[in-house]
Amino acid sequence: MSKQQENGKSQKLPENIMMGFQYETVSPPKSAGDVPRYLRELLGGFFGRLFYIFSLVWKTGPWILLFMVFVSVFTGLMPVVSSLISKEILNELQDMVTARALGQILNDFRGSRIMFLLIFLFVYQILNRAVGRLQTSVTRISGELVVRHVKLQIMEKACEIDLAAFDMPTFYEKLENANREAGNRPITIISSAFSAVSTVISLVSYALILSGELPVAALCILAVSIPSAAVNFIYRRKTFNYMRARSKERRQMTYYSNVLVNKDAAQEIRIFDLGDTFMVKYKTVFQHYYKGLCSLILHESIWAVSISILSAVVNCLFYLLIAYRVFEGQYMIGDYSLYTGAIVSIASNVATLITSSSTIYEGTLFIDNLISFMKSKPSIKSALPKPAPVKRGAHTIEFENVSFAYPGTEKKVIRDVSFKIEAGETVVLVGLNGAGKTTLIKLLTRLYDPTEGRILLDGVDLRDYEPRALYEIFGIIFQNFTKYACTVSENVMFGDISKPRDDQRIVESAAAANADGFIADLPNGYETALMRFFEKDGIELSGGQWQKLSVARAFYSDSDILILDEPTASLDALAEQEIYSQFDTLRRDKTTIFVSHRLSSATTADKIIVLEYGELLEEGTHAELMAKGGRYHELFTTQAKHYVESINDNTAE
Repeated sequence: MSKQQENGKSQKLPENIMMGFQYETVSPPKSAGDVPRYLRELLGGFFGRLFYIFSLVWKTGPWILLFMVFVSVFTGLMPVVSSLISKEILNELQDMVTARALGQILNDFRGSRIMFLLIFLFVYQILNRAVGRLQTSVTRISGELVVRHVKLQIMEKACEIDLAAFDMPTFYEKLENANREAGNRPITIISSAFSAVSTVISLVSYALILSGELPVAALCILAVSIPSAAVNFIYRRKTFNYMRARSKERRQMTYYSNVLVNKDAAQEIRIFDLGDTFMVKYKTVFQHYYKGLCSLILHESIWAVSISILSAVVNCLFYLLIAYRVFEGQYMIGDYSLYTGAIVSIASNVATLITSSSTIYEGTLFIDNLISFMKSKPSIKSALPKPAPVKRGAHTIEFENVSFAYPGTEKKVIRDVSFKIEAGETVVLVGLNGAGKTTLIKLLTRLYDPTEGRILLDGVDLRDYEPRALYEIFGIIFQNFTKYACTVSENVMFGDISKPRDDQRIVESAAAANADGFIADLPNGYETALMRFFEKDGIELSGGQWQKLSVARAFYSDSDILILDEPTASLDALAEQEIYSQFDTLRRDKTTIFVSHRLSSATTADKIIVLEYGELLEEGTHAELMAKGGRYHELFTTQAKHYVESINDNTAE
């Protein structure tokens, strides 16, 4: 049993991380007795997601919800008001026409009641259009604000979540879905919810109008609408399940389409003529994805058309009944307009309510992607309620029986590794590709936690420190360093953003990294924009120039432990030697760890650690390991022989 397990700190990393990415599902009822439980869970999940969306919009701006409440009540009542005005106008006109036909003396039209009704209708129309236009504007503005709010939340969560999550396809599925839902989905759901409120207000108002004369009409229309509602909800759920199940295909389509327009891949795509290959891959995946989706849409359409025909027949029967009563003199023309309009409005409002409800339901299902992503919790955090303080200065580092397997895999890339680095020592990690050198660096910087064993910093388990405080003591140049589409000075100062910008320090760091020469030749010097993502005059640097900037970041950072993972891989031998000379000054009084394939850099190290297939093979100084005649001796002599042969070949030429 490892010391980590003895201390009760054993972690099953994949499972811990995966917990934050599980979908919340409601198991279907297995018997009639399970139906109430199923409905409670289903409705509970629906209203829970809906409440989350409302809280999201409220946090963006309370005024958005307050305005929508006003608009929903206004738009719910105004159609009914319009119908009542129209009814009064038509009835008034019918009375005037009848009176004129009977030879009765009429009042002047300009002073009649109908004139006031028309003015009222005119004011209503202006007000209705103004509120509608205002609603459109507010919806667009609030949509942008909500997108900003959600995007920021996603970015914050992406910075917080464990690096291990980035090794899992499920994370990218969650991230893709969350980013997709960060669009106008929340504001669309809110708008649909308030639209449903408006629809209910209108529906109830028209039902009350009909209840006095045709109470059966409203009930029949509602009854006919039930199948339509069922079809909508069933197919919204089917569509959601289909989209979720086909997440891999959607990611594949996104990848295949993006790789052909990727600037970095463009040269290989053309040289190797890969365009048609990826287009065929895209078409193949799309055809499989499209086939199932098309089937769902067609089946839903068939049901919808059938129910629409039934609804139209019912409406037609009530139209005939109302027309017959007008013919018999029981209703006036305005009554016909009001009652037929009420029937049409009830039918359309029910349809709108069903559509809005299904949109809300489907939207809340998809927003579950965002909720699930936002619920994910990092496991890389302090194991203590009060984290241990991180001391500044030189540090000792000790690996105790450390083993590690990447999340979602069982293969250990680090196997029972133990070694100690004393304060102020310079250590070089040596080994062929895949030996586990970079993984050890990730474990040391606590981007991952060991699967077994523990890592001590100054005698304290790394997991007892607060991660952010821990990161501050490391100055790192990663093998796959990031190129930022920012200015030269920003690319350097990203090495330590905890302090105010120091232009003199930026220049000194660039000079130490031997980058000041090419920077001086750039159009705007240190303020030159790099990469052509945003600026037309952005400069594309060579691989070696970018690597010098990454080294300048290390010089700019005020770190206690310097970690250099292949810091000179893209540099020629002369530039490499110049930078290593500068490193001698930089690493003074610091604990320094190098990862390098060029073993000439290991000759002056205090300690060399030789790794192979995740295991520690040898440990010692250059002289000790050469005298031992083991794996390091073999690697060093092979590399030295290659250099000598290259020099002889060049001399012979």
